[in-house]
Amino acid sequence: MAIIVKSDQEIALMRKAGRITAEVLEILAHYVRPGVRTADIDAIAARELKRLGATSSFKGYHGYPATVCTSVNDEIVHGIPGKRVLKEGDLISLDFGVIYMGFQGDAAVTVGVGKISETDQQLIAATQGALMAGIAAAVDGAHLGDVSAAVQNHAEGKGFAVIREYTGHGIGQEMHEDPLVPNFGLAGTGPVLKKGMTLAIEPMLTTGDWHTRVGNDNWTVYTMSGKNAAHFEHTIVITKGAPEILTVREAVHA
Repeated sequence: MAIIVKSDQEIALMRKAGRITAEVLEILAHYVRPGVRTADIDAIAARELKRLGATSSFKGYHGYPATVCTSVNDEIVHGIPGKRVLKEGDLISLDFGVIYMGFQGDAAVTVGVGKISETDQQLIAATQGALMAGIAAAVDGAHLGDVSAAVQNHAEGKGFAVIREYTGHGIGQEMHEDPLVPNFGLAGTGPVLKKGMTLAIEPMLTTGDWHTRVGNDNWTVYTMSGKNAAHFEHTIVITKGAPEILTVREAVHA
């Protein structure tokens, strides 16, 4: 496992990529409402990337055909934008990646479409909380398993299942670098985190169990139970203090 520690200059470029990621995701999330097609969301993402002088991490990656992943209800990740029209009560997870001057940002949010159920509100809150718990554990000298355990403990403590077959990852000049960042695990295990490591932490939770299936398009991942899922993600850098979240409009330390 070749874990890459980034220089200050590289982190500065990732910070810029992260800010672009955050800005576009915010625009997309505000556009979500009943009657919107997922293809329209993708078109806005492509337009905004061009305006901001960046390119998509996703489009063309292993043949993925779109700029953003739009995963609705029981779709967990990798949903392909198309003719689907969002309706009142849906959940949509927006997963989005940016390349800026050779460096990557990767983030995801889950948004309710109009008025959603109380259970889905709780699912969104628990997933976002699990992300922040994982980030808070990602400190210099900690083990990677501390991050995984923090995500799992928060999620299961709120009564939700953690998707186990898809993970976070290292990130930098490549979208997927070592190490894998599972959303479940044992504290005190795994590689030791060091200042300058950059990670994409991305819990996926569901109201059903954690088993998944891949759809006929060979991309979209569904919950096996048919229950709704939520997905949140940030790109972070390990520092000597609290980790810095890079995929925000302004620098934030957890």
